Amino acid sequence: MKNNKLIVIFLIKFFGTYALLFLIYSFYLQSTQKTIDVFACEPITKTVANQTAYILNSVGYEAKVIQHTEEVSIKLIVNNVYISRIIEGCNSVSVIILFISFIVAFSSKFIVTSLYILFGSLVIYTINVFRIVIITIALFEYPQYQMVLHDLIFPTIIYGITFLLWFIWVTHFSKLKK
Repeated sequence: MKNNKLIVIFLIKFFGTYALLFLIYSFYLQSTQKTIDVFACEPITKTVANQTAYILNSVGYEAKVIQHTEEVSIKLIVNNVYISRIIEGCNSVSVIILFISFIVAFSSKFIVTSLYILFGSLVIYTINVFRIVIITIALFEYPQYQMVLHDLIFPTIIYGITFLLWFIWVTHFSKLKK
């Protein structure tokens, strides 16, 4: 009976947190990105694109970002070649919402939970930017592997890091450990 109660509490906390954060993020998207007549990405995606270009420029590639004129995305140009586009789904916010929902569902003390959410969110965001940098370089150097790079290897990186952070949380910090 106690196990069922723990599962129900987990599910309520997880889906409640997820729904709340999803609604907040949806409102943010609705109020910051433009999809009619003039296309414009919201600020987080623009920041991810700019940080990606900055790192690419720092490692010897000539990179620039341009707002796509026909869709809500940012074109990533490397050495004057249109390599890829960065869309809202590339900014890691959806993964961070999923991460936070899980941590809240297995919450511990408020300060520990809050610090881990901050730490994990920063790790996911940073890994995501570097993931985009690496996939951009790989697509530039090896365009024939686009499908396997974009659809298999690079999602594994972001979700693998998220899973690792969840595992660390459950085994070292959550109330479940106790």
